[in-house]
Amino acid sequence: MMTVKQVSDISGVSIRTLRYYDRIGLLSPAEHTEAGYRLYDDAALERLQQILLFRELEFPLKDIIAIMESPTYDRKQALAQQIELLELKRQHLDDLIAFARGIKMIGVRAVDFSAFDTSKIDEYTKRAKEKWGNTKAYEEFSHKKRTSEENERLMEDFAQLFAEFGELKGGSPESSEAQAMVKKLQGFITEHFYTCTDEILSGLGKMYAADSEFREHINSAGGKGTAEFAAKAIAVYCGE
Repeated sequence: MMTVKQVSDISGVSIRTLRYYDRIGLLSPAEHTEAGYRLYDDAALERLQQILLFRELEFPLKDIIAIMESPTYDRKQALAQQIELLELKRQHLDDLIAFARGIKMIGVRAVDFSAFDTSKIDEYTKRAKEKWGNTKAYEEFSHKKRTSEENERLMEDFAQLFAEFGELKGGSPESSEAQAMVKKLQGFITEHFYTCTDEILSGLGKMYAADSEFREHINSAGGKGTAEFAAKAIAVYCGE
């Protein structure tokens, strides 16, 4: 048997929350001492683990009670479903991480941030998910599924492009070599992220030179002045 404090220590759930769970009938102690202190056995701890998994999936307490008190509740089946939903949540987070890296590296700031699906994964209660308007560019970007390792390699390849820009920055942005690099950059973005039209490319070029964060990131790959050179080469390519 474990006291409420011991359970709190090993689970990270506050004593106040454990008492609240008892009060609403979600998690009751196995017994009480003569002094009235709660004591929890292995079965109670196992139930707490199930509760915490549901909470990690952002299920409301009332739904957790309804699920776990249902006569058809099957612990093994519920665990399998929890694993599946956690994997979906992990994929969602991987997508957000990839998108954030895109914002940092290639300027996906042009994309409407309402494109994020902010709804919670909730297959049990079948709640309607919110749908936000997506831009075409983001739709293309979000449908490209990659592992975290693939994303890291992609960012390395993208940085290499600016390293190549850096090797040319001593020359003219109008040179055939510089213009070929711009074309290569546009093709890379189109292949791996979204269709990079001349209009989008022009906006990215302006952002590379004007935004301190982008400028610093690009210059770290190609050396000081690379971001400004790439921006000028892009402007020439786009006929500005």
